Amino acid sequence: MLIETLSTFPDMYNSVMGASIMKRAQEKGILQFNAYDLREWTHDRHRTTDDDPYGGGHGLVMKPEPIFEAYDDLASVEGRAKPYTIFLAPHGERMTDALATELSEQERLLFICGHYEGIDERVYSLADRIVSLGDYVLTSGELASMVVIDAVVRKLPGVLGAEEGAVDESFTAGILEYPQYTRPAVYRGMEVPPVLLSGDHAAVAAWKRQAALERTARLRPDLLEGAELSPKDWEFLKSFSS
Repeated sequence: MLIETLSTFPDMYNSVMGASIMKRAQEKGILQFNAYDLREWTHDRHRTTDDDPYGGGHGLVMKPEPIFEAYDDLASVEGRAKPYTIFLAPHGERMTDALATELSEQERLLFICGHYEGIDERVYSLADRIVSLGDYVLTSGELASMVVIDAVVRKLPGVLGAEEGAVDESFTAGILEYPQYTRPAVYRGMEVPPVLLSGDHAAVAAWKRQAALERTARLRPDLLEGAELSPKDWEFLKSFSS
């Protein structure tokens, strides 16, 4: 997969994309990543990417010309598929695990990142998708794009250490992940559930499923409405709630 970003602060990606899973994905050849500086498509000596908003108001608005010109150049690179273009904005659809899976099936993603007060509305005509992380405001689209990129890259085959690495994670099956434990078996009077030490794989699997259902019912009951649950799951949830 090819992932590209277009922003006024491309150096922000260095630490995230140069470490941990993102770095390994690139070393394995699974991911190719490029961060482009929007200022390269400006034409004045100050390399201006923003201006005052029409109609007045606080802050500055990102100009349309550099973004459109950059997009035209990036989208026309010979030998590359047309980028599936994503904007990060408060009015976008909510980021979910299902959306991360959908985006991971694209050959090429381009994230266009806003800054300042916002982006000239005409630029959104380039969008294939507009995404929001939640009902809050961040300093820049770069920060939000890093979260989406991480969620997407983890879905690519061969990125995680084990092929089943992402299967049981929260939201993958529509519910929260079960609690995790490691050595020591007892710490400060707190014990690991005995079933996890039993060596009984069937019993462990049953415990994990029930623990995940219990955690979801307790902390995020809203997720249960869209989760894929068996009659046995519903029977457990009924006994748990009662």
